[in-house]
Amino acid sequence: MPPASSGAAATHAVAARTPSSPEASDTRLNPGGPGYRRMSFALFLAGVATFALLYSTQALLPLVSADFGVSASAASWTVSGATGALALCVLPLSALSERFGRRTVMTASLSVAVVVGLLVPFAPSLGVLIVLRALQGAALAGLPASAMAYLAEEVRPKALVAAIGLFVAGNSIGGMSGRVITGWVAQEWGWRAAVGTIGVIAVACAVAFRLLLPAPRHFSPGSLRPRVLARTVRGHLANPLLCRLYVIGALFMTVFGAVYTVIGYRLTAAPFSLPQGLIGSIFLVYLVGTVSSAAAGKLVARLGRRGALYLAVGTTASGLLLSLGDSIPMVLLGLVLITAGFFAGHAVASSSVSHTATHGRAQASALYQSVYYLGSSVGGTLGAVAFHSGGWAGTVTLGLVAVLGVVSVTLWGTHAARVQRQTFAAAH
Repeated sequence: MPPASSGAAATHAVAARTPSSPEASDTRLNPGGPGYRRMSFALFLAGVATFALLYSTQALLPLVSADFGVSASAASWTVSGATGALALCVLPLSALSERFGRRTVMTASLSVAVVVGLLVPFAPSLGVLIVLRALQGAALAGLPASAMAYLAEEVRPKALVAAIGLFVAGNSIGGMSGRVITGWVAQEWGWRAAVGTIGVIAVACAVAFRLLLPAPRHFSPGSLRPRVLARTVRGHLANPLLCRLYVIGALFMTVFGAVYTVIGYRLTAAPFSLPQGLIGSIFLVYLVGTVSSAAAGKLVARLGRRGALYLAVGTTASGLLLSLGDSIPMVLLGLVLITAGFFAGHAVASSSVSHTATHGRAQASALYQSVYYLGSSVGGTLGAVAFHSGGWAGTVTLGLVAVLGVVSVTLWGTHAARVQRQTFAAAH
């Protein structure tokens, strides 16, 4: 046998005896691999549509108040109603995704939401507007938790934080573009034309999402039996780490909901007296959230989960204090820091939920999304009440209390982890 043939045979024999590495046998999506870019862009667009629709009236609240002759706290229900309905419906819809598939539920949810979005501009009264917005929020409930579960199943673990960060980045782009577009459109043609424009944009995002998102390859249908669902939920709620992450997400969103619900009222009043178009442009600071959420994976790799959360908390608190200034540059810098801190904290907490849950990932993510958007609803309403009673300082105080809550929960988690390590060491 020629030497070359002997070498080739030996090589093949060694290869046959050598087990393939786990990464080589892992068929889940990975950066640079086939389908990853399509998946990332599809979910990015879903995030854009979700936040653009969900908060489409937030930058327009002063105009809604003027049109219907209502107070800031009453108008804020056009936002709180949507986020509250989402919080209530996210768990039931996540259960449907366990049975019928993530992509199916996400597609149906987004389709219903954009149809309702096209009806919102024709609301004849504040009551009807709030009902339509609540229906829209309920429809959108099928997207966040299903998207997180889809990513946890279809993306390799090492790329999960980065993939979820891109989805959250889509949220920030949607929130930003929705507010900027509605601000300028409303200045010329009113708030009804503005929310109608967002509805049309969301239709385009929904179509592109369905065409681009790869079919799931690692989904196994689960059960819709209430007892199974209740047992899964109880198991997640019995996990101290998951509960801490849920509370952290809710507190971060309380700050964010309070600040962005009432910032328009502050900027339309003295000493700023800005027109609606410029107020909408203020939301360009959401671009900072796009960067900070996409960088969450690197933050966790460098600082650890708790270190990244402490950095997010410090950034958010600094922004709240700076926003007390009476100059536009101070307010803008404050909003930049608040936005960066919020999106980084949200990306870290939400990705940690997906990583921590070993079963029932859709329910684990749904519980996070439920309390997260409940925080938005509570924050928006309490933020408006605090603004009405104490001005911007009242809203900032509410935000600082929520930030202090994040610090307390994170410190508690650090202490619990230290006790657990000491107990384990003593036992061994």
